[in-house]
Amino acid sequence: MAQINREQIAPLHERISVTVSPADYTPNYEASLKKYAKTANIPGFRKGMVPTGVVKKMYGAVFTEEVLKAIENELMQYLQQENIAYLGQPLPEDGNDPALFNQHEPKDYSFSFEIGLKPEFAIPDLGSASTTLHVVEATEEMINEEIDRITRRLGKMTEPEVISNDEDVLNVSFQLSDAAGVVAEDAPKKDNSLLVNYFSKTVQEQLKGKKKDDSITIQLSVAFEEKERDWLAGDLGVNKESAEELDQYFLMTINKIAFVEKRAMDADFFKEAIPGKEIETEDAFRNEIKTQIAGYWKHQSMHLLEHEIFHILSEKTEMEFPETFLKKWLLKSGEKEQTEDRVEKEFPAFLNQLRWTLVSNEIGTQNNIQVSREEIMDSMRQQLMGYFGSMNMGGNYDWLDSYVERMMGDKQQVESAYQRVFSTKILEWGAGQAKPAEKIVTAAEFAALQEKHKH
Repeated sequence: MAQINREQIAPLHERISVTVSPADYTPNYEASLKKYAKTANIPGFRKGMVPTGVVKKMYGAVFTEEVLKAIENELMQYLQQENIAYLGQPLPEDGNDPALFNQHEPKDYSFSFEIGLKPEFAIPDLGSASTTLHVVEATEEMINEEIDRITRRLGKMTEPEVISNDEDVLNVSFQLSDAAGVVAEDAPKKDNSLLVNYFSKTVQEQLKGKKKDDSITIQLSVAFEEKERDWLAGDLGVNKESAEELDQYFLMTINKIAFVEKRAMDADFFKEAIPGKEIETEDAFRNEIKTQIAGYWKHQSMHLLEHEIFHILSEKTEMEFPETFLKKWLLKSGEKEQTEDRVEKEFPAFLNQLRWTLVSNEIGTQNNIQVSREEIMDSMRQQLMGYFGSMNMGGNYDWLDSYVERMMGDKQQVESAYQRVFSTKILEWGAGQAKPAEKIVTAAEFAALQEKHKH
């Protein structure tokens, strides 16, 4: 019968020593020897007829293996029987030396392990926590912008000979040049598509009347307003923070002029724009667009509230950790070799993730929150659609289910999808417990809040 000794090293940090006697490991050791004797191919002996004594001499490592197995089995049974909640895995101490195991001298052998205990904690009362539901109302401006976008998307594309409208679409190419438009040697061409109204008013006037293959020389610093200038600078490989780079000259050549004639808002348009809805009038169409916009902002508001809930749960839940043990565990137990400096650097992020894991698992246990196989597969489908959605798949997604089935055979993919769904359910539960104060904000204010929480 194995002997177990348990002692405290520090708060939530313990040492468990396991001592096994010959009675604990000899039966399995002898069984293993007989198994090897049946399969061993040793000159001078027929296969399956090798004496056990010969096998003992040749397979001394079997003894060490069986003693270690006995120690590990006794340890895991003890942890289970005593219902000990621990972090990570038990860590063998450096003083353990399997080389001392001697098959010719069966006796009591001891191994000691360090374990880190899970901390006790209480889930914060989300109902009394200070939370805010930021509400963005669907304005007439939003409705008009969305209708404008849809009528253009479903409109008719034409190719006028000259630029005459600030809503003309220009396919252009940029090449680095001097102020006179002389292109630098070997300067690459970089293509882009821009609306005329993306340009500053001064450049818009210069473009009026220009034709296909015409060129003008521009500087990003004066040709665009800040918003358009920033993303175009990124496309052209220009540092938007550098005044010197923004003042560089580019020869911009017009490769194509296009104009989209907006669709008239008639019955055919309503049917194509919002399939499945019996919409016959412009007022009904506007009301449906308003409903969709309101639904979008409601979803975004709940997502931001859930983000706030995440911070409360992961940062306000008070708990202590056996940090010395955890750092040692990270240093020794990972698949990749670690250094003490790297462990110290990554430790705060590790603790944050561990705190969230403990909190979310506790909420899931208390509230019987489960994730089904179908939910995991649906999460995988959504992830794939997000990845392939921007690609031209011709509307053919017959491959999707078979692809998801293959992903279900990948343990890492399944675990990742499970965690996505589980975390979402935990945050939805948290949002349901909260009693947020509503605050009306503009779309710009809401975007600023989202940017603040983007991490």
